[in-house]
Amino acid sequence: EDLNARATRVMAVLNPLKMVITNYPEDRVEEMDAINNPEDENAGSRKIPFSRELYIEQDDFMETPPKKYFRLSPGKEVRLKHAYYVTCTDVIKDETGKIVEIHCTYDPETRGGWIAGRKVKGTLHWVSAAHALDAEVRLYDHLFAVENPEDVPEGHDYKENLNPNSLVVLKNCKVEPSLAEATAGTPYQFLRQGYFCLDSKDSTPERLVFNRTVSLKDSWAKMKNKG
Repeated sequence: EDLNARATRVMAVLNPLKMVITNYPEDRVEEMDAINNPEDENAGSRKIPFSRELYIEQDDFMETPPKKYFRLSPGKEVRLKHAYYVTCTDVIKDETGKIVEIHCTYDPETRGGWIAGRKVKGTLHWVSAAHALDAEVRLYDHLFAVENPEDVPEGHDYKENLNPNSLVVLKNCKVEPSLAEATAGTPYQFLRQGYFCLDSKDSTPERLVFNRTVSLKDSWAKMKNKG
């Protein structure tokens, strides 16, 4: 609750997938208004650049989605946070069949991302490809995979309970340009991802490094694990 009250909301894409909005002008750039913290009226707002080519999370697109998947898929419309409604029209793959790019169209009447009476269940975060900053993101998790690491069968060692994913380093992340001014000790909420702080030792203006301190719940991942 303390972090929720203090953290500046920003957009960061940890596993980027390129989105091209085919009916958006190639040379156009808009500045979208974004609230810094909905819990703090005094936190103000900032401008986020929006352009024809964006990055979204790889996990926010599925070519053949199951039921109750409310993110982007062919023919489905979603809301881009602070921006427009978009609909996926095409999927581009490489020679191995891996999805490398998705094409969408946008509705210019939906600027701001909320239209009364229009039901869109999925809201995605994004960054402009031309304006995004490169960053390394370190995802810290529990050191042990069980609550009591000493609880092991006779003849076994507590080290067997170490969590192999206690640290995951992502080197090709894309973050919004406002984070060029990020300072050590300031908490940030990467929308839909968790709470992060700038690494005071390793981060440089040319190579930003952020550490996750607390994760957020992922409703789809939770549902997928149940299945």
